[in-house]
Amino acid sequence: MPHELNHRANIYALRSLGVRWIICVTAVGSLQEQYQPRHIVLPSQFFDRTSRRSEHTFFGGGIVAHVAFAEPISAELRHIIARTGTACGYTMHNGGTYVNMDGPAFSTRAESEAHRKMGFDVIGMTNVAEARLAREAEIALATMAMITDYDCWKIEDEPVTAKMVFDNLVSNASAAKEILPRVIEQIPAEPDWPEHRSLDNALVTAKELWPAETAEKLRPIIGRFL
Repeated sequence: MPHELNHRANIYALRSLGVRWIICVTAVGSLQEQYQPRHIVLPSQFFDRTSRRSEHTFFGGGIVAHVAFAEPISAELRHIIARTGTACGYTMHNGGTYVNMDGPAFSTRAESEAHRKMGFDVIGMTNVAEARLAREAEIALATMAMITDYDCWKIEDEPVTAKMVFDNLVSNASAAKEILPRVIEQIPAEPDWPEHRSLDNALVTAKELWPAETAEKLRPIIGRFL
């Protein structure tokens, strides 16, 4: 279930293996008429409506860090995906705001209407935690938000159901399998984007005050400072 995912463990494992780029492929509901099911939105912003933010950081335990997150998505990676998806013939929307709810239940109609009026574009249950942790881990991240439904605001349509979501998910998965290999071919060999040095001005606690146990636990994240 979305709320049971251990995002810290997943991103920590990837960073431990030397991963420096992440492309998220995630199912979302559309909050705007122009974003139709089976379209692909490449979010440029997030709005966090989750209730478990303390679990969305690696830091604590004596080492404080505050990463800059004004631009939460790697713009360069997002543009590569946009160009590639368009060239493959898919409808791509480059930019937009992803609002992250807890789940696992879908929205009420009142919630869905509120999100629309706030100007959000798509809604999902997982991606903001991944993006926050990836930024702390100095990993460049972009998201392919694959639209499966219109959430429940579009009253002239059938309310969103799990069956509807999974039917569109199958089609979206085929699109992702076509786009991803072509995107990967364009990723640089060396990690030298701004996201790869996001901790340069983020670590608050003086190094001489770092507890040894915490520093060792965070070695995959802060290893270049040790």
